[in-house]
Amino acid sequence: MKKLILTLVATFGLVLGAAPAHAAEGGIAWDKFPADRVTDIAALQNGAKLFVNYCLNCHSAAFMRFNRMRDIGLTEQQIKDNLMFTTDKVGETMKVAMDPKQAKEWFGATPPDLTVIARSRASHSGTGADYLYTYLRTYYRDDTKATGWNNLAFPSVGMPHVMWELQGQRVAKFEEVTDPHDPSKVTHVFAGFEQVTPGKLTPQEYDSAVADLVAFLQWMGEPVQKERVRLGVWVLIFLSLFTVIAWRLNAAYWKDVK
Repeated sequence: MKKLILTLVATFGLVLGAAPAHAAEGGIAWDKFPADRVTDIAALQNGAKLFVNYCLNCHSAAFMRFNRMRDIGLTEQQIKDNLMFTTDKVGETMKVAMDPKQAKEWFGATPPDLTVIARSRASHSGTGADYLYTYLRTYYRDDTKATGWNNLAFPSVGMPHVMWELQGQRVAKFEEVTDPHDPSKVTHVFAGFEQVTPGKLTPQEYDSAVADLVAFLQWMGEPVQKERVRLGVWVLIFLSLFTVIAWRLNAAYWKDVK
């Protein structure tokens, strides 16, 4: 039931502004992912392209087969020609060639599998898609980190900003604010981003591209979601009709019993 509620919330959620909001306690609040992208075939196809080009180099999707992307309108030939770099068989799973031990040495941890990443990141702050949508849009330059990058949604993240060429390079601005509960303390509050170098995409285009990528990640976590919902509607209709029939049969059976 909890997963169904989260799905409905994501489906009917409203798109907020591009700039990330901030929670009252000073932490970053998750932006709402534009959930209509999950039913947009063109968005899912673009998200698949972005996933293969920017994510599949390090992250696998070992529970997803390439040929499953036929469900989002791609032919096997299109999949082979445009999306397959790690295998020649369209029926293979989406694995990576990177050695896990080397990956752990380079990044400090083995990059996680992304098949169900959108489902696993849900919390009281929002859906997993909300988190990913916020996370991929809040990278900024930080020379104190080993990768040269930091993230508002995941401070001290080990993953570099792989899509920086699209977004460009930004730095985060922080302001010192007196703690309202203790005037002797000062806290650093995020005040906004400053663009250092432009990206290949405008901010609006980048946000749209991230939305497409997150839509694909969410779809990948449950490719049969639309079919499940469709079947669920018919099951509820059948149960409703059967309940009426059972009620009338029960009344007819016991009508002569006082």
